[in-house]
Amino acid sequence: MWRVMTFLVCLVLWVPSEAWAQQAVSGAGAGTGTGVTTTVVIVRHAEKEDEPRADPPLSAAGEARAVALADALADAGITAILVTPYERTRATARPLASRLGIVPEEVPVGRDVAAHIAAVVEAVRKHEGGTVLVVGHSNTVPLITEGLQGQAVLPMTEADYDRMYVVTVKADGGHLIRTHYGRQ
Repeated sequence: MWRVMTFLVCLVLWVPSEAWAQQAVSGAGAGTGTGVTTTVVIVRHAEKEDEPRADPPLSAAGEARAVALADALADAGITAILVTPYERTRATARPLASRLGIVPEEVPVGRDVAAHIAAVVEAVRKHEGGTVLVVGHSNTVPLITEGLQGQAVLPMTEADYDRMYVVTVKADGGHLIRTHYGRQ
């Protein structure tokens, strides 16, 4: 299962379709006219402990899922990692960041979810042409995904930890692949 999923993610991230190649030649891409495609992988933080505190750490299952994420994306060409200031997003990204030698960038979270979504989309734009991992929360992952490619995705419940969205952002909008990683 892991090998198939890793193959599919790598295929999406590394093998441009004929249409992508035509856009690159024609100069369209990533909203700038540069012919560049940006790939964004969006996940929710892994399972957190059930402790009643504001910023709980990952549970043992969450730690295992974070390693599974690192395994799934180790060869995906990740060039940047975006997290929130919460330990659970930082811990989810930590195994991959450590493996790749990338320092995750924190995108602030406030009471205004729309402002946070806009900040994440803007942070992604700063990595045009790269492959960006975004680790968010159940209430933001669907909105970030929609903000990057325009297509609505299903809301997440508190039990949804295995969803992975892969968005290719180009001048003509974005294209979405929905998949899963880790144990369900």
